[in-house]
Amino acid sequence: SFPNKSILLAVCAACIGGTFQYGYNISIINAPTKPVQNFINQTWRERYNEDISEKHLTLLWSSIVSIFTIGGLVGATTGGTLAIRFGRKGTLMMNNAFALLAALLMGLSYPTGIFELLIIGRFFTGVNAGIGICVQPQYLGEIAPRALRGSMAMGTSIFITGGILTGQVMGLNELLGKDEYWPILLSTTCIPAILQLLILPWFPESPRYLLIDRGDDLGCRKAMKQLHGTNNFDSEREDMERERISALGIKPKKPWELFMDRSLRWQVITIILINAAQQLNGINAIYFYADYVFEEAGIPAVNIPYVTVGTGACECLTALTCGMLIESLGRKVLIIGGYTLMAIWCIFFTLTLTFQEAGPWIPYLSMGCIFAFILSFGLGPGGVTNILTTELFTQTSRPAAYMISGTVNWLSFFLIGMVFPFIVTKLQQYCFLGFLVICVLVAVYIFMIVPETKNKTFLEIYTEFQSVEKRKASKGDDGPRTTLLTTPL
Repeated sequence: SFPNKSILLAVCAACIGGTFQYGYNISIINAPTKPVQNFINQTWRERYNEDISEKHLTLLWSSIVSIFTIGGLVGATTGGTLAIRFGRKGTLMMNNAFALLAALLMGLSYPTGIFELLIIGRFFTGVNAGIGICVQPQYLGEIAPRALRGSMAMGTSIFITGGILTGQVMGLNELLGKDEYWPILLSTTCIPAILQLLILPWFPESPRYLLIDRGDDLGCRKAMKQLHGTNNFDSEREDMERERISALGIKPKKPWELFMDRSLRWQVITIILINAAQQLNGINAIYFYADYVFEEAGIPAVNIPYVTVGTGACECLTALTCGMLIESLGRKVLIIGGYTLMAIWCIFFTLTLTFQEAGPWIPYLSMGCIFAFILSFGLGPGGVTNILTTELFTQTSRPAAYMISGTVNWLSFFLIGMVFPFIVTKLQQYCFLGFLVICVLVAVYIFMIVPETKNKTFLEIYTEFQSVEKRKASKGDDGPRTTLLTTPL
């Protein structure tokens, strides 16, 4: 079945101010590196009558880049609570305030000569991205009809990759990449925010949230009519009723309550693992190495930004492909396949980097590996990870699950940003062997533990995890005690 036009537009409205911002703000900071450093140096000279030391400059620049992840962490830890309090749509609308404030601060840093505003602005873009990546997938997962939940939820990664690609294109010299345009470039983050403020109010709040969290039966019916038309109405409504009955009298859980609930143990372990792996699987390393490989392949330095746009386009394309395949192949095949392919490319990439000097064609093999690795990531882990976080939990535990997965994701992102340059200097090309181990372990874990979630209701998925828990419990030697613990607290 094909989704209702209203749902597709609601997905776009939610994503443009949500994960699009995340991708956009990750990539947009690469282009103005030099001009921003010159601006910091010039401001420093005006203030203290001396040039800034190399060490101080590096520290300030890396603060501007990495404070984004600290903001993201703050956003991720508060996003779930806001989504319960103000609703999914309400939180997305409020979240634009952070993007607008960030754009204003970063735009004002140059005319006022206060480079500290860049750090504060980047922090707020991080908060905006953290809340967006926590709340938007919940909204998409809850408004989508069951048969299309996977492909609709792919909106999250399609818009992340679209944001990365747009950021790369905006940073090209022909557009806003010229040195003098950097304040405008950094302020463009207000555009998606304004678009969302104009479009999202036309669409309803998540029907599941209205019915299960708010008990607003009439609001839920109106929202479903607008989103699903009259055809899918009844079956979707039955799913929600069942979930509402199972959630009666249960307050939305807090993150620490998920850790204590033995009935959710495998779901929690799964989202922690797949979210940590999404950052630690080598995708960031590939991007880090890309420029070096392109230089080795003899691509002139001035052309490298265009090849980098190629990598962004490549990831965007696979997110779209994954969206088309996910309902026919299922989540499990795509994510295991993606990680397996990434493990294979890790081996090839290590070999091509090791024998880089062996022949003039070897750097081109390395380039091939870069694109193949990005394609494999986009086809599996890049797209499916967020969907699983939506599908493995029912309404009362979903916001807390997103807070846990978001926190793990941002901490891993921060960790890899801090530690990775040191790993590269120590291990050089052999760093990919570490990523190979991570990819293989995650693929094996998903194969053994995670059930296929395609076309199942949230309650059916929950029940399947209960049987995993019981299987594991019956293998244990402490029979009655373990089975007792599998009942929800």
